[in-house]
Amino acid sequence: MSTEDEFLIHKLVARYADAVNRRDEKAWAATWAEKAVWQLPTQPETRGRESIVDLWVGAMKTLPFVVQLVHHGVVHVNGDLATGTWYLNEHMKFREGAGVLNIGCYKDRYTKASGEWLFAERRYTILYNDADASEEINLDTR
Repeated sequence: MSTEDEFLIHKLVARYADAVNRRDEKAWAATWAEKAVWQLPTQPETRGRESIVDLWVGAMKTLPFVVQLVHHGVVHVNGDLATGTWYLNEHMKFREGAGVLNIGCYKDRYTKASGEWLFAERRYTILYNDADASEEINLDTR
């Protein structure tokens, strides 16, 4: 595994979270491959960068405040493909006033195109959500 590739994927994940926190649609969109897949717990699987960005833009309109804090991750590189797992907190406030804290996990696949690493697939699992803290916590993200 190339240390440089691993570093560049860490940088990709950081750019993604930074774009969320700054609400920067263009920067966020630039982290995705053209034929990417995004899976959120509350949404059907979304395919293609344009559809993924449309979903994100719509979701961000419901959130006057959101911050995503990425804690740590592991990356496995195999040529121009890679996989990774990342743990994060999301602090959000919805338009209707409710706030929520998610602790989640992204399972990722990456592709390297023209020397740049991009998300080919992101699948998000909520491990804990303080809006319903009575739920059993499941740390098995396989």
